[in-house]
Amino acid sequence: MTAILCLVAALPGLAIAQTPTAGYSQTAPDTGSSGATEISLPSGQSPYSGSVPQGKISSETISLTFQDAIDLALKNNLGVLLQSYNTISARGEKWKELSALLPNLNAGISENAAQENLAAEGLRFPGFPTIVGPYGYFDARVYLTQSILNLKALYRERGASEDEHAAHYSYKDARDLVVLATGNAYLQALSGSARVETAEAQLKNAQALHEKATDQQNAGLSPAIDTLRARVEMQNRQQQLIASRNDYAKQKLGLVRAIGLPVGQEIELVSKAPYDTLATLGVEQSLQRAYASRSDYLGAVQQVRAAEYYRKGASAEHLPTIDLNADYGDVGVNPGNSHGSFEVSGRLNIPIFQGGKTQADVLLADATLKRNRARLENLRGQIEYEVRTALLDLQSAAEQVEVARSSVDLAEQTLTQARDRFTAGVTDNLEVVQAQETVASAHESYISSLYSHNLAKIELVRAMGYAEEGVRNYLKGK
Repeated sequence: MTAILCLVAALPGLAIAQTPTAGYSQTAPDTGSSGATEISLPSGQSPYSGSVPQGKISSETISLTFQDAIDLALKNNLGVLLQSYNTISARGEKWKELSALLPNLNAGISENAAQENLAAEGLRFPGFPTIVGPYGYFDARVYLTQSILNLKALYRERGASEDEHAAHYSYKDARDLVVLATGNAYLQALSGSARVETAEAQLKNAQALHEKATDQQNAGLSPAIDTLRARVEMQNRQQQLIASRNDYAKQKLGLVRAIGLPVGQEIELVSKAPYDTLATLGVEQSLQRAYASRSDYLGAVQQVRAAEYYRKGASAEHLPTIDLNADYGDVGVNPGNSHGSFEVSGRLNIPIFQGGKTQADVLLADATLKRNRARLENLRGQIEYEVRTALLDLQSAAEQVEVARSSVDLAEQTLTQARDRFTAGVTDNLEVVQAQETVASAHESYISSLYSHNLAKIELVRAMGYAEEGVRNYLKGK
């Protein structure tokens, strides 16, 4: 039975209690940098529990390793897909801001026909024609517009670049969250499988006890109450098995949804591993690694930098700008009878009064900057909390596993002795029923403690900022 329960210890560090979302808005408004936002779905559903299904349902059961589940999830999970689209959006915003600094080149060709009424323009002189035309001309021209000095556009382009960097970090963080969500779903399904096998074994024990009590009653060696008690225990185990099978089926559906297989596809979990301990760093070393590796923290740093540039850009709205405008073309009666012409002009624009727009943009950009700084400081504290909590949980869970493992052995011994005493007629089967309840409770505690231990591992790896790398290295080692 202990071997059965080891199923739930598969792949240390592959479970999470929750999958927090992460993402950054890539829109860069005139008033400041984009703030960090969450990828969310209606009704509060996490995108990391959903996916874009690929393929069709196969009539054959798919054997699924944990590595297979991760690879599928990183391709199809909704959370990582949405964040990849946000990254593209951030790149578009950067190019949008950059376009204000790059040359704008346009070309045009026109064929014109006109007739002028000079008298209508007030040109009335003796012998001077009142109507001119009709006449026509051809014009082919290239127009160039180039910003020479525009600090607002320069700062906003730098801010958009920082937003793009933040989006890349957010995408990496989304990949980590996908690994966590997939690991959580896979480990829960493994736990469900172990509970089903445990319930089946307990039902067999209850059936054997019922048969033994019936035989002894028929032989006149035990009262009817023993048979009734054994039957009640057997039916309780039947109910437990039904519930365990139902939970296991739903857990597999949840895993299928997270990794992008068609809903309803039958899968078989093949990755199994025994309980194993995990060597950890100290608190300070773990925190240093977390601040250097956490993608959400690095993205928040980039968001602060972006907000600083947007703040400078808003302040630069009251500064002069210099633009260059030029055109060169060929003009004439027709393309065969034409001559080149050009015009070049420089323009100095000096803002004097804009109705308070500059002041409003500065205030809004300043508020965004302060908001992003506050989020960064809060995230720094949250990371320290998560690291310290994960270390505590890991130590506590390891101790619980050891105690639960010992409890299973003791409960199995108690059940064996109670069964022997009942067979020998020393006592009634109440001891056996109670011993079976104790065994069931011990096995459930063992399953839960193993799950908690793996949960603490993955929480620590996530808190330190290398969930995807850590899981893949572990799998490679196995």
